[in-house]
Amino acid sequence: MNIIMMTNTYKPIMGGLEKSIESFSKEFRKRGHRVIIVAPEFEGMVPEDDVIRVPAIQHFSGTDFSLQLPIPGVLAETLGDMVPDIIHSHHPFLVGNTALRMAYKFNKPLIFTHHTLYEQNTHFFPGDSEAMKRFVIELSTGYANLADRVFAPSESVMELIKERGVETPIEVVPTGSYTERYAKGDGEQMRKRADIPKEAYVVGHLGRLSLEKNLEFLAKAISLFLLQEKRAHFLLVGKGPSEETLPALFQEAGVADRLHMTGPLSGQDLVDAYHAMDVFAFASQSETQGLVLVEAMASGLPVVALDAPGAREVVKDEVNGRLLMSERAEDFVAALQWVMRQSPESLAKIKVSGLEMADEFSMGRCVSRALEIYTPLAADQQYKRKQSDESGWAKAVRLIQAQWDITKNITNATKEAALPSPDKQDKPAKDPVEGEPFSTPRA
Repeated sequence: MNIIMMTNTYKPIMGGLEKSIESFSKEFRKRGHRVIIVAPEFEGMVPEDDVIRVPAIQHFSGTDFSLQLPIPGVLAETLGDMVPDIIHSHHPFLVGNTALRMAYKFNKPLIFTHHTLYEQNTHFFPGDSEAMKRFVIELSTGYANLADRVFAPSESVMELIKERGVETPIEVVPTGSYTERYAKGDGEQMRKRADIPKEAYVVGHLGRLSLEKNLEFLAKAISLFLLQEKRAHFLLVGKGPSEETLPALFQEAGVADRLHMTGPLSGQDLVDAYHAMDVFAFASQSETQGLVLVEAMASGLPVVALDAPGAREVVKDEVNGRLLMSERAEDFVAALQWVMRQSPESLAKIKVSGLEMADEFSMGRCVSRALEIYTPLAADQQYKRKQSDESGWAKAVRLIQAQWDITKNITNATKEAALPSPDKQDKPAKDPVEGEPFSTPRA
């Protein structure tokens, strides 16, 4: 198959969404499929085969992200004679709009992965408000209803977007992880690098250091844990806008000397960081899947997390960690202490349960699942490939319809956002629609 992946964010940014696109594309290619990735230009990007970069404004709204410029013809010229079998969109606006137009132009199926709870990321934009949250919810819901299939990274997200009004068939397809990579790591060497005592009990966290990850709560809970457990230390891996403010919270609690920040890590260094930890702590409630939780479990770690989409599919309370129903620092501390006080035999059972859970999210399984969905969709479209048999008028009508649907989506989302009801975001979307005014970063 010829598969086109279309995204608003890609390397050198490497969060969960970007890893997903890179990993799926790599595995599809291994299985004989051609994959072209379409993404905006970013500073520091390295040219890659079969990656098409769209001109974009850098550092949109003060972030690391780019804002795609609507320059007609760039993509069509680059694709040349290549005709896609599947068009897979990873955002419901900007490049996502281009994906919709391409699906109409080529008369091919459009897949949309609902990676992100977009309303959790509106703080990146000027004028953040409840109205904006309603706008992006309606926008993404409408876009999903213009697709032929929607991929949800977890059961929780599938149920949520159904409640919001998505009527397109939804398939649960997690990102997947190369779980075998996390089996062996040099935790002792990483502790030396991070200046952590060998005998310390290490709580760890890894991810983007940003407001939507609920890091202020996590910092307060971990600080309280460090105050109660004198041999405990906290290893924090990642980068983001919160990395400059988090140390102040530990300083205020008087435990800054036991906070160890490594910055972003990759490859074996990242694996070593997991193996330097004794327990993985996670407080984000904006995730659509628990990818880092899977990585932690594949590294043999118990996990303590707040109940939320993504986490609840991975963490089984008192089986492979602790899943907390309330956001109370005292409960989080108690859960960490529960893990800390487990016997070696009990910890071994927790580790085995975690490894079994991680195996369910292996890359091979998730790629096979995606291809099981792609294949019949592409086959159903075979008769439509005879583009030469179609008149130019028929093609033009489809492109007009695509633009009409995009405009309608923006209009409906704007109308819904203007409604005064504070709980509107929990109600189903009205008509299917889609938008283009800005790009939202993923979780």
